[in-house]
Amino acid sequence: MASRLLRGARTLAAQALRARGPSGAAAVRSMASGGGVPTDEEQATGLEREIMLAAKKGLDPYNILAPKGASGTREDPNLVPSISSKRIVGCICEEDNTSVVWFWLHKGEAQRCPRCGAHYKLVPQQLAH
Repeated sequence: MASRLLRGARTLAAQALRARGPSGAAAVRSMASGGGVPTDEEQATGLEREIMLAAKKGLDPYNILAPKGASGTREDPNLVPSISSKRIVGCICEEDNTSVVWFWLHKGEAQRCPRCGAHYKLVPQQLAH
């Protein structure tokens, strides 16, 4: 095992010496085809690329970002996106509270948290794909 590592290091050293030009300066080589390290956008694929493109447009198709806070009143309820007609919601009624009040939120009018009275409204959302 050690002999293979030493042979590999010796080969790399020989290549580095050969890469030097007539002036003795080492030639600069790049690992990327474009001449530098590829950016996140250039090498992202699949779902990661889809999320990055949506973020550039100011969209959040998979609810990755924290929801925008609302006052929680009947006129300005907290909006909860959902792909179905109902969703379970957890409300932390007080800022330093350690318990969560869970309740079902149904499509239609805004509904109240049974403990603190904050209003929530279900907003239909379509998946990106």
